[in-house]
Amino acid sequence: FVMVHPSSDPDQVATALARGSFEFQGQKCSAASRAYLPSNLAKAIKKKLIEQVKTMKVGTTEDFRNFINAVIDEKAFDSITKYIDGVKKEKQTKIIVGGGYNKSKGYFIEPTVIETKNPKATTMCEEIFGPVLTIHEYDEKDFSKTLKLVDETSPYALTGSIFARDRYAVQEALEKLEFSAGNFYI
Repeated sequence: FVMVHPSSDPDQVATALARGSFEFQGQKCSAASRAYLPSNLAKAIKKKLIEQVKTMKVGTTEDFRNFINAVIDEKAFDSITKYIDGVKKEKQTKIIVGGGYNKSKGYFIEPTVIETKNPKATTMCEEIFGPVLTIHEYDEKDFSKTLKLVDETSPYALTGSIFARDRYAVQEALEKLEFSAGNFYI
């Protein structure tokens, strides 16, 4: 998870989400798969994130200009694309960038950013292990309440992070999310 405090820098958050979610096609144990964005920064972060994702080239490893390569195998491809297709059936959830995939010449999936109004949406709760990030916007006044939500949303929590320029917010997050992840980045 990535928990973003209202004091955060939108540029830093967008870059961290793009890199943390899509390096290695999201197939690393520390990949960012769910993010909580405060209402005062959500629009700016999403705009910058979408811009970055649109520059990510998808293709084979032989071409070093490609940032996104194929996922590991057909089983992974089928599992990941099932989540992407499932988003289309959820009323409060939509794909804001990416979502395309093709397995005619390899198992290629575009980096995909999903936005949901439902903090308990499937892609917020289940580990996808692919190039898929789901974001949820929370009211900037509800930082403390959202920390509890982060802690209770998913049993998958190898890695978590907090973005903030407010040291008291960082301390609060450390206290409330102490057992939410094995690795914790600030």
